[in-house]
Amino acid sequence: MPCSKNLPPETLTEFASQLLTSAGLPADKAATVARLLVLTDMMQRHTHGVALCPLYIDQLQKNLMGTTGVPEVVRDTGSTIVWDGAYLPGLWLVDRALGTAFDRVAQHGVVTVAMRRSHHIACLAALVKQATDRGLVAILATSDPGGKFVAPFGGRDPVLTPNPFAIGYPGTSAPVLVDICASITTVSMARTKAAAGVQFEQPWLMDGAGQPTTDPRVLEHTTPRGSLLLLGGAEYGHKGFGLALMVEALTQGLAGHGRLDAPNRWGANVFLQVMDPDAFAGRSNFLSQMDFIGEACRASQPVQPDGMVRLPGDQASANIRKAEQQGIDLSEATLANLAACATRLGVAPLAQA
Repeated sequence: MPCSKNLPPETLTEFASQLLTSAGLPADKAATVARLLVLTDMMQRHTHGVALCPLYIDQLQKNLMGTTGVPEVVRDTGSTIVWDGAYLPGLWLVDRALGTAFDRVAQHGVVTVAMRRSHHIACLAALVKQATDRGLVAILATSDPGGKFVAPFGGRDPVLTPNPFAIGYPGTSAPVLVDICASITTVSMARTKAAAGVQFEQPWLMDGAGQPTTDPRVLEHTTPRGSLLLLGGAEYGHKGFGLALMVEALTQGLAGHGRLDAPNRWGANVFLQVMDPDAFAGRSNFLSQMDFIGEACRASQPVQPDGMVRLPGDQASANIRKAEQQGIDLSEATLANLAACATRLGVAPLAQA
């Protein structure tokens, strides 16, 4: 798909912030959301970057995303915290939770936040990077108790969500940023392909009869609905099922709110844990151990003669450096959607922002 010319990250951030502010989000929250969406685009995770702005704007205009106030503290023991996010912007909430954890982690060594009723938190890798930039380790997981897109292993009725989870940890040359989910593919990817009339190359979904399929339309456009296949597919999906249940326990069980409460709007429950290596065997020991295994992986002989072994996060770091120097490319479809939002909201076009 054709892309834009290179856009300076600062210009794109200001534009996204103006769109969100014009849709009713206070400036401080809009600035945080825009910053993290653009960072995601710099990492080239474009499905979860500024392409989400039209969806967020729609939620704001329908009063389905909170705008004012702060999360309610349900419980706070110092090292463990439970928040009710009141469907405030997920990126802003997690950024705030990270800031709270950073303030406390030197004292407690490990700080854990469980959050109910957040809004969508977008790209997990961009969020855990905030911790690795400070030499800390972060684990982040999310589920949407109001969504049903993934069937349990052995079943065919959607019950779960893809339940993404991430870990970020520092390295001497680059952080490691693992960001995966319990299903083979994602809802956003299936929707993108369905809208374009494109099939998946592999059977990564299951139709309503329980048969693997490449057709993304089965997720939302057939009766009975299909589902995303669990990680491991039809044969070994018990592994993805286990991971999905792990995330349900961390995000819903610990937060005391979930599918039992039958929420009927787009939202997220969140689990965040921040760890200081100095509270364990020390930061230098951590870096020595993880640098060693990282370099051993990179030195592994590649399967393809012209290939290479990369750690999760290597490409993201390279992409960020490239974006800082050359700007960000956005697809024409994303640009068109952003332009339509700007026109509707009375915001100056991106080229003039």
